[in-house]
Amino acid sequence: MTICCKPYRTQARETARQFLPGLFAWVVSGATVLAAVAVAPAFGQSTDTLPPQFEGIGLDQRIGAEPSRDLVFRNEDGDEVALGQYFDGKRPVLLTLVYHECPTMCNMVLHGLTETLKGMPWTPGDQFDVVTVSFNPLETPALASERKKMYLNMLGKPEAAEGWHFLTGEDTSIAALTEAVGFRYNWIEDEQVYAHPFTLIFLSGEGTVMRYMPGIQFAPSDVRAALIEVSEGRAGSPLNRVLLYCLQYDPNANSYVLHAVNLMKFSGGLAVVLLGVFFVAIRRRGAHRTWSAPGHTPAPTV
Repeated sequence: MTICCKPYRTQARETARQFLPGLFAWVVSGATVLAAVAVAPAFGQSTDTLPPQFEGIGLDQRIGAEPSRDLVFRNEDGDEVALGQYFDGKRPVLLTLVYHECPTMCNMVLHGLTETLKGMPWTPGDQFDVVTVSFNPLETPALASERKKMYLNMLGKPEAAEGWHFLTGEDTSIAALTEAVGFRYNWIEDEQVYAHPFTLIFLSGEGTVMRYMPGIQFAPSDVRAALIEVSEGRAGSPLNRVLLYCLQYDPNANSYVLHAVNLMKFSGGLAVVLLGVFFVAIRRRGAHRTWSAPGHTPAPTV
């Protein structure tokens, strides 16, 4: 005996008519809004002329540079360490160049970085490492240890002590490192201070310079995106590859913005998947109701 499936097919079509317009509208509107955000113009940065005493000070973004792994520093415990020991080939490294007795902006950079790290779900030592190097050869491991304790207390994550390293060193190692990463600074005798740029420098787990992020305040989402980028998606969960695919660094905005083309591709692929799941669910629902019709006995199988 043949069971008529027409009522159930009709119901499935009616269900599809109800849900499909909303599904398409959700996918299309979401992709349109996000793409519009991605292509919105970014604000430019100031190009004010520096005073004469600051000539020669600046930042050369040397993407692809590899500072010598043999450079010797001292950690916050006073132990001699090689720079290369902080590159394990896997976790990216966030490098900051400061001097702790700076009377102006250096402390603001580290305060800003600490607030950024507080706003991230990741912890130094797990998904990435932070290496803070003083470029003042007169600063000591004791001072570095004091500052490390202060910033770890501000961060509120004692376990980060294993992943945030404070180094001091001699002129030769400092000069070699700053030259390699394009960090140009100078001692201003009249003011008795160092003049220098402010930036985060992101290196791969192999020790290659991959990204710069100038400034003194940093959005947690931007820092996280940079770490994902320099690790080629290895940092964090596998879902970070999706984030890496849909974001692109905008040097003018000094931030990560949505990549319109990739976002549209991803949204299109997501729409296909959602529609496929939707139609499979509708077919299974109709088939289940057909076989469950009153009085129907499934044909025996041989």
